[in-house]
Amino acid sequence: MPALTLFGRFSAISLLVAFTAASYSQPAVTSPQPLESSFAANAPADVPFSAPVEAAHPTVTDERQGDDLMLQQRYQAALEAYSKIAQPSAAVWNKMGVASQMLFDPKDAVRCYKQALKLEPNEYGALNNLATLEAAEQNFSGAERLYRRALKVQPGSARIFKNLGTNLLMQHRYSESSEAYAKALALDPHIFDSHSGPTVEAQVSIKDRGEESYLWARSCARAGLNDCAVAQLRRAFDEGSATWKQVASDKDFETVRQSRDYERLVAEQR
Repeated sequence: MPALTLFGRFSAISLLVAFTAASYSQPAVTSPQPLESSFAANAPADVPFSAPVEAAHPTVTDERQGDDLMLQQRYQAALEAYSKIAQPSAAVWNKMGVASQMLFDPKDAVRCYKQALKLEPNEYGALNNLATLEAAEQNFSGAERLYRRALKVQPGSARIFKNLGTNLLMQHRYSESSEAYAKALALDPHIFDSHSGPTVEAQVSIKDRGEESYLWARSCARAGLNDCAVAQLRRAFDEGSATWKQVASDKDFETVRQSRDYERLVAEQR
């Protein structure tokens, strides 16, 4: 198992953002809703799950303590807290995977995600996480299958659609990638904003990242979000993947070209 890549670290940061949002949006119960997030590395063989038949239910104290430690970025301590739970739920195994990923231990993260899926095959957070781990190992077809499984369970996840779009982009399936990005944008108009956190983009080459920005811009334009379209066009120009002639002839940017934001972009670039 190779060491965690820069992509994995970026993914871990993104997943922590999702973890924080999930923790604040759910009550303190023993089995919180699964997280939506992303990560990176090749999946090892399944590890058998052996737990006592009469194991006690997870206590609020141990799980809540783990959640609080995660928010404090004390990942090793969070893992220790979660490990005290006699019979972790699928959601808890998913959180343990997050902690392991933040500790640069993708092998253990994969083990945790697989344990989550063994308990609950429709744990969409773990499916998404495992998909990004596969993507970081260049197994894009395997990652795509996992993303699509996750979306069957959680079709309203903008983050997973965004991850799928980037995965398809890495396979140079531009039309399908654009469609996935459009769905992500329809679900969350701010999904492409920098503050929403990168997910699987950190592994993208400079050339593909430029194509990604252009596709994002086109998706924003189709949705009538001119500010978003101009912001992504600015990135595409900076990354050298877009030309004025290309934008001028692209019908998707017809309305954008008439906006003041686009006029300012033109002034900046010339």
